[in-house]
Amino acid sequence: MSRLSPTPPKHKGEHKGHALPRGSDRGCSSRDKDRSATVASSVPMPAGGKGSRPSCPGSASQRTPNRLIHEKSPYLLQHAYNPVDWYPWGQEAFEKAKSENKPIFLSVGYSTCHWCHMMEEESFENEEIGRLLSEDFISVKVDREERPDVDKVYMTFVQATSSGGGWPMSVWLTPSLQPFVGGTYFPPEDGLTRVGFRTVLLRIREQWKQNKSALLENSQRVTAALLARSEISMGDRQLPPSAATMNSRCFQQLDEGYDEEYGGFAEAPKFPTPVILSFLFSYWLSHRLTQDGPRAQHMALHTLKMMANGGIRDHVGQGFHRYSTDRQWHVPHFEKMLYDQAQLAVAYSQAFQISGDEIYADVARGILQYVSRSLSHRSGGFYSAEDADSAPERGMRPKEGAFYVWTIKEVQQLLPEPVQGATEPLTAGQLLMKHYGLTEAGNINPNQDPKGELQGQNVLTVRYSQELTAARFGLDVEAVQTLLSSGLEKLLQARKHRPKPHLDSKMLAAWNGLMVSGYAVTGAVLGMEKFINCAISGAKFLKRHMFDVASGRLMRTCYAGSGSTVEHSNSPNWGFLEDYAFVVRGLLDLYEASQESAWLEWALRLQDTQDRLFWDSRGGGYFCSEAELEAGLPLRLKDDQDGAEPSANSVSAHNLLRLHGFTGHKDWLDKCVCLLTAFSDRMRRVPVALPEMVRALSAHQQTLKQIVICGDPQAKDTKALLQCVHSVYVPNKVLILADGDPSSFISRQLPFLSTLQQQENQATAYVCENQAYSMPITDPCELRKLLLQ
Repeated sequence: MSRLSPTPPKHKGEHKGHALPRGSDRGCSSRDKDRSATVASSVPMPAGGKGSRPSCPGSASQRTPNRLIHEKSPYLLQHAYNPVDWYPWGQEAFEKAKSENKPIFLSVGYSTCHWCHMMEEESFENEEIGRLLSEDFISVKVDREERPDVDKVYMTFVQATSSGGGWPMSVWLTPSLQPFVGGTYFPPEDGLTRVGFRTVLLRIREQWKQNKSALLENSQRVTAALLARSEISMGDRQLPPSAATMNSRCFQQLDEGYDEEYGGFAEAPKFPTPVILSFLFSYWLSHRLTQDGPRAQHMALHTLKMMANGGIRDHVGQGFHRYSTDRQWHVPHFEKMLYDQAQLAVAYSQAFQISGDEIYADVARGILQYVSRSLSHRSGGFYSAEDADSAPERGMRPKEGAFYVWTIKEVQQLLPEPVQGATEPLTAGQLLMKHYGLTEAGNINPNQDPKGELQGQNVLTVRYSQELTAARFGLDVEAVQTLLSSGLEKLLQARKHRPKPHLDSKMLAAWNGLMVSGYAVTGAVLGMEKFINCAISGAKFLKRHMFDVASGRLMRTCYAGSGSTVEHSNSPNWGFLEDYAFVVRGLLDLYEASQESAWLEWALRLQDTQDRLFWDSRGGGYFCSEAELEAGLPLRLKDDQDGAEPSANSVSAHNLLRLHGFTGHKDWLDKCVCLLTAFSDRMRRVPVALPEMVRALSAHQQTLKQIVICGDPQAKDTKALLQCVHSVYVPNKVLILADGDPSSFISRQLPFLSTLQQQENQATAYVCENQAYSMPITDPCELRKLLLQ
């Protein structure tokens, strides 16, 4: 999570030797990259996005487009009619900066970022500021989701030289791409506490003319310091740290920050933290007999339940919003991100495995139903996000959460039917309003509505259990369930007539990989074949549209074209480490859910490519991007933070362990050890920053379970054993189906499978741990007992 500085901003980290202004560190903090960071501001963070909001008077067709009109990124296209001579990231811009000896102004954001749109409307649509940017700078616009490498390099600079970071990110570079000033959102004009963007540009222009040598010298010094500080390497270490010690420290740090009343691990704003919940579930499993184990389970389950009841969950259309602006999970930032849906579907499925409580299964199903309805391409891929802002009515200016909120009057008109059998006069609308906490004045605190856009509006949030609501009106619980379900469906149908939020139709390989996992895991746990089929469609989409067969490389992005077509950028946007790591994870999860070995085969091939492109043979671990792609950038980094998305190195550690379990190839196990050793210092210093990697460390030191099911894939007894395995929470496992064919792919990888036989012509399970196999098991109940031990 990027921090937002308080007002007035602290001028921390200004470079010595010149008096350049630093921008306000306010920005869109919708990527929770640092859960320990604080978000402070004089007003709560509004959030949302632009959708079809007109940036300036007159239609776009009446204005002259800039170079961005030829791009595919929805974010870059949003800036294609700015009166700024924008360049996309590339050699054309860099060469022009060198030939004209001008500094580069780099602006980084993404399509559904509220403060990015604010800065566009206030500054980039301003004719005077546009002239300054076009005449005195080479202005470059980057979609951070297309180029996470560029974003990470310069965000590292901004966070190191200011009090935080965020989006939009504004950085000034030398023609050789060395940063010398950075910030986030700048207001257009000077205020009481902030320097305005126009002033910043004028001062930097003057400093570049009068004091350029000092700027260049200081830039080189800062870059060298960042390079030394960001190095992650094995050094002289031979082995990673103790998993027991790292687990204990990580749990203690989480326990200290836990919100006992509402769940979660911060005051406000509160973000979904699937990597933390996953860690707590794993910690519970290995500490069930201690006091801390049940505590960890409670923290995770309680957080998930409070989120499910809160307004951060869309009770009408399902799915989860980006974060809650308050401690209670009540008023959300209404943006919806694909990666949140993917990871939360898995988290709620795991909660169902552990607790058996149907509420978690219902939430997981709802998430995937939302993705299928709103974030799915016809060919099987998944879109990136839906915006937070939308027009209350056609032709009106977009407002925060307009698509999602309700007035009392609207609900009463939609649900006027009297409820039969209630102990007092009651309509279906009144029942729903009582259950979900709707009020005449609106249930949104003005502190969560600094612009006054939500006055009189309500966010649905569960205030009572269905049992209490039933008791309050003398109704059966089943009747209340039916009435609430029917009422929500009518609200959903009514909402379809509202102007929709902007859809970021860009498709990213990494997030599609996460979504394949979400569908595969949830489908397997809940026994829902249609979800597994969605995962298969997603994997087929990746292979068809985002994989180059000749080179074996993934592409980072593709875009929805007209109808059901898929478009690509003019030059290939090759994948980054996270694309490979997340897709490999998705394919391994899909193999376990479907038992189709083709997905395992492709996972192995992609892992080989990942190793070739990103592995650091000297220091261990994986770089975030290819060496060739990084040419010119001042840093080549390794991601060391499990945040809104897990670190690609953390996911890779798990993948390497699983691939070793599926194939027996020792080189992947050796790579995993090197990776974990390289990140030893980071884990020792702040284990809570890498909970997913601490989980991988535990899986390595405890070893994985190999669960082998021998049987006919189509036979009922085989399916019963497979479903038994999926119903139990066993995070550190590989699940293998041995169908008796010695020529099959999995049998060629693991020849010992031919020694495992069915008993009495029945499907038979074997559980291998520490190279010791259990007795053969044919009864699902016996298998369940063994897995729960």
